[in-house]
Amino acid sequence: MDFWFAMLVFIGAMVACLCADVSMSLALVAGFLCFWVVGLRRGYGARALMKMALRGGKDALGVVRVLALIGLITAAWRASGTIAFFIVKGVSLITPSLFILIAFALSAVLSYALGTCFGVVGTVGVIFMALARSGGVNELIAAGAILSGAFFGDRCAPISSSANLIAGVTCTPIYDNVKYMHLTALLPLAICTVAYGVLSVFNPIGSVDTSELTLLTEHFTLSWWTLLPAGIIPILPLCKVPVRYAIPASVLAAAVLALGVQHMPVWDFLRCLVLGYTAPDPSLNHVLGGGGLISMLNVCCIVLLSGMLSGVFNGTGMLGGLQGIIRPMEARIGGFPAMILTSFVICAAFCNQTIAITMNDQIWEDIYEKEHASPRELALDMENSAVLISGLVPWAISCSVPLEMLGVDARALPYGFLLYLVPLCYIFTKKIWFPPRRRKSAEAAQQE
Repeated sequence: MDFWFAMLVFIGAMVACLCADVSMSLALVAGFLCFWVVGLRRGYGARALMKMALRGGKDALGVVRVLALIGLITAAWRASGTIAFFIVKGVSLITPSLFILIAFALSAVLSYALGTCFGVVGTVGVIFMALARSGGVNELIAAGAILSGAFFGDRCAPISSSANLIAGVTCTPIYDNVKYMHLTALLPLAICTVAYGVLSVFNPIGSVDTSELTLLTEHFTLSWWTLLPAGIIPILPLCKVPVRYAIPASVLAAAVLALGVQHMPVWDFLRCLVLGYTAPDPSLNHVLGGGGLISMLNVCCIVLLSGMLSGVFNGTGMLGGLQGIIRPMEARIGGFPAMILTSFVICAAFCNQTIAITMNDQIWEDIYEKEHASPRELALDMENSAVLISGLVPWAISCSVPLEMLGVDARALPYGFLLYLVPLCYIFTKKIWFPPRRRKSAEAAQQE
């Protein structure tokens, strides 16, 4: 009973933080204190609980380091002109009868390069929505296509914060996970391409306002060299270079371009790495402004606190009650469908993708281990559930913020095909990648 009371307080703190528009870190602190008290009530000493928390926090530090590097790269690419190049060249490919398909494709390409949903929606997404409204395209369909593309990279890019977080908590190689995510995305991507192609034909764009593109070309020297920082990210992994080295290499390339080609002062570049990029023209800040270490501070705090909370959960076995509820459901409908349900409940309750990932790992790790499932299977199942489900809960941060940026409401979500096609397709094709395991009876297990 004490655990469930602490859980209710935790959820209440999350709702309060969401309503007050303050960091979820405060709710995590409140939850940590509540579960700390539960641990004390169950006979664990303060020193033992602290060791558990520090052990979990230490495990999370590796993820925090990668997240900090991602903050650097999001600012460096803005300063180097890399993102401006993606936007200008991508929009130049627009043809009236393919607008929605191009919006989806360019969002997917840029999200794979950036590894972030917010970064894509706040840059090329804003421009595409302005074009859609001025050209008479259904804005709900356009927003859905942009969301689909934005979540493509948020799910499977090597520098995605969610992908690196899942690799960290499941102790799996990030590039192995990415390979399997690519394979499991082929069928949903094909369906999305056809669907958005058909919608494009029936929703052609009219006139196009390119004033913002003109500003970008005026303020940046754009050439194919500006793609170098983005090209480093997929190329270095082919040479077996870890992501923790690939990202600094990309930042260094962006620094050379920002200082040597865009003629940005050294101090301004260093400042933007920490505090985020500020566009030379204030009218471009809504498109290019942001990034930097400060943009990842809240996420890093959430990951670190979640790691400490995970350490307490694992050390005290508090989640045994939840696992007792989930096991019969997993046995009845299967592990992945059950994980979809837990992901939705966690996202609905805590409104946060990061917490959905960490809590799913804490709940499911023992279950998958006892079912003789590999950590890679656990990682891929979370990528195809928690990461995408968070984008389908209208009040969750991963959904509400992009919708607000695009200026639409939840009616656009049915057009975000990739968000639910990946989980649906994976339900029916998972046995291709992970053949079903026969459940061993207790007697057979004892004989072994």
